[in-house]
Parts: sequence; C-alpha cells; structure tokens
Amino acid sequence: MKTRIKICGCTRVVDVQAAVNAGADAVGVILVPGSKRKVSLDQAAALLRAAPPFVSRVAVFQNPDAAEVETTLASGVVNLLQFHGEESNDFCNAFSVPFVKALSMQGDSDWRQIAAIYPDASGVLLDAHFPGTPGGQGVSFDWQQAGSSHTLPVILAGGLNPANVATAIKTVQPWAVDVSSGVENAPGIKDHDLLRQFCGEVKRVS
Repeated sequence: MKTRIKICGCTRVVDVQAAVNAGADAVGVILVPGSKRKVSLDQAAALLRAAPPFVSRVAVFQNPDAAEVETTLASGVVNLLQFHGEESNDFCNAFSVPFVKALSMQGDSDWRQIAAIYPDASGVLLDAHFPGTPGGQGVSFDWQQAGSSHTLPVILAGGLNPANVATAIKTVQPWAVDVSSGVENAPGIKDHDLLRQFCGEVKRVS
C-alpha cells in the first residue's frame, strides 16, 4: 500500500512547490495561535493556492470558534480540516469539508477508544504533542503503542524525519505520514533536500 505524505507547517510558497515536486500528497498550513508556524488567513490562502490539482490542501486548527473556520473556508482553497484540540465530533463535522482529528499519544490511554468518539472523521492523526500545546515539537512517541492493524485511516505524526520514517512506517503501517519540523532548518522554513530525502524514504519503504 502506498503511504501518503503530508508536509505541514508551510509558510512559504516556494516550500509548498518544493513539497509537491518531492512527491507530497498534501500540504498544510497552521492557524493555531502560539505556533511558530502560524500564518494569517491571507497567507494561508496564498500558500494553499500554490498546490496543484489533486494535492490535498489542509488547514490545521486547535480549539477554534466556528466563525474562524468558516472564514478560512470562505477562501475556497481548503479541502480538508485538521483539528488538534478538544473539539467535539459535532463541531468538527459542522463544516462543508471532511476532517481529520488529531489524538495525543502521551499517556496510557487507548487511542482507539478515543477515536470512536469521532465517528465522522475521515481519519485520525496520532501525534506526540501534549494537549493544549501546538504540534510540530519534533517529538516522537512509542510507535508500538499505535499498533499496526487499523480499521480506519491512520496518519502518523510526531518527530518524523528522513532517518526514522521508514522504521515508523514498517512499525505502524499508517495510511499517511505527516511531517513538519523534521524537514526544516528553522521553524516554518523547509529544507528542500530534507523534503526530497523524506519523500524518497517513504516511497522506498512503501
């Protein structure tokens, strides 16, 4: 099975283009206050417009209000929402595009039980970030905790980089991988060589 690739935390059009050229299936922009990679709504629209057809364009939120999400969607360029907070299933599903729900893998809780609370999610993103903090911290979790048999699409995130993504994929067998800091030389500034190396490793192992 092909493992899809999302490059998140884009802040420059040139990085969106480099990600797509390297083989990314999706690009994401961060609209979370406090994140080092946060962009404005105008910047988000310009960045996502740089993605060509058939590349998913993702807006990432954490505990937003509905008006903020609707304003973002009014640009017409977002086709997937990603929520990283304590949003309910009803809230996430109240908009005109599909959503992915991020689940924190810190602690001993069973992520499958939490995922069941979000029956309308198109998939779940397993991340190492602590609740209440933005993602993109470059920290991984114990991939064995995720397992390798999934009944819904799993996106793996948290501390991925070109050196470890192959092992992560073999361990978890996710539908997709999501990387931000692992392909950067500064917060929000993508390293194009690392982008190519990351995407190359994903293609090689999957």
